[in-house]
Amino acid sequence: MNKANEEVVEKIALPSDQDISGRTFDQAELNALRQVLESGTLTSTKGQAVKRLEKEFAELCGVEHAFACASGTAAIHCAIAAIDPEPGEEIVTTAITDMGALTPILYQGAIPVFADVDPQTYNITADTIALCLSERTRAIIVTHLFGNPCNMPDIMDLARSRNITVIEDTAQSFLAKSHGRLAGTIGTIGCFSLQQGKHITTGEGGIITTNDDALARRIYLFINKAWGYGDKNPDHYFLALNYRMSELQGAVACAQLKKLKGVVESRQEKAIRLSERLRGLPGIETPKVADHHEHSYWRYCIQVDPEIIRGGVMELGRLLRDKNLFTLPRYIQKPAFMCEVFQKQKTFGKSRYPFSLARPEALDYRSEKFPGTYKALDRVLVIPWNERMTIEHVYYIAESIQETAAALTRGR
Repeated sequence: MNKANEEVVEKIALPSDQDISGRTFDQAELNALRQVLESGTLTSTKGQAVKRLEKEFAELCGVEHAFACASGTAAIHCAIAAIDPEPGEEIVTTAITDMGALTPILYQGAIPVFADVDPQTYNITADTIALCLSERTRAIIVTHLFGNPCNMPDIMDLARSRNITVIEDTAQSFLAKSHGRLAGTIGTIGCFSLQQGKHITTGEGGIITTNDDALARRIYLFINKAWGYGDKNPDHYFLALNYRMSELQGAVACAQLKKLKGVVESRQEKAIRLSERLRGLPGIETPKVADHHEHSYWRYCIQVDPEIIRGGVMELGRLLRDKNLFTLPRYIQKPAFMCEVFQKQKTFGKSRYPFSLARPEALDYRSEKFPGTYKALDRVLVIPWNERMTIEHVYYIAESIQETAAALTRGR
């Protein structure tokens, strides 16, 4: 191919979930906000919008309880606080995740123990979790990364056999399914995020779901500084924070929730089209979705084989920027356990707490223990995705990747 023919794809602008071009906001959100502002009640302890959101979300998920909170990080923190681990107990989790899913473990005095991932799905599995269990294991946090659900039947069988609680980090996987069941409703507790870039958003916000009445009580209290609103003799029953969602956020979330089904269906439809266009492209693999699973495509990820594509994900991602396609090579630049908070154990003053209580094996972060994690990060290229993508956008993305990957294919 000569240089004159290399630039065959004319640039177009792609919608972004960081502004209105990739979001579903319309008059519904404005009307909901107006009603709250006109009421003059912005706190959820007195208002109705957050209560309505909790009721509607519980109905959507088919669960007994749903509680709104300040963020996805707060949702994870509430879940961990609800099970109330003893200091030094362990929670198995993944190293390919946002730090907001990890620091709450430390704040509650527990030790994150990292399981390796399947390099094809980027998720932890029953087999990798089993290698991390000990007599101190209190819970497992399964993260359904990018909207692709973990294999929950196997994980739940393992957890039940050891009487271990399963918390689902469903921040990126609204309406994803594992064997016909919604992600976030299979484990003991589900945690969702309403952050700017999620399937539906209030800028920041979170939701926690459970069918366990006792845990529901603990979650509700933890959101509210452990103050027993409505109790006969309320008090601050234990150490807790203010993680409440405001009525303004609740109003926006209620309007957004009505659009969720269409949002996910649009993402799924366009993702299938993109996979069809990219399938068979040398050096590129499309998302792997296991049988009996439904991916809800928070992001669309391809795997890039550096043995075929010169420069791998970094070079492909760099060149795609020239086509207005701002991908995220590697998703996170290093496994979470390589960050300073884990490597230098920077927590509370100079105490190193709760790391000071950990078994040495729980803090073993040698790279040879995590071959799947390192392979996944070396090969994953994260493509921005949202419900405003059209077929034209999909074809543009496909052609941009095809053209750029071909230019980098070894041996050309």
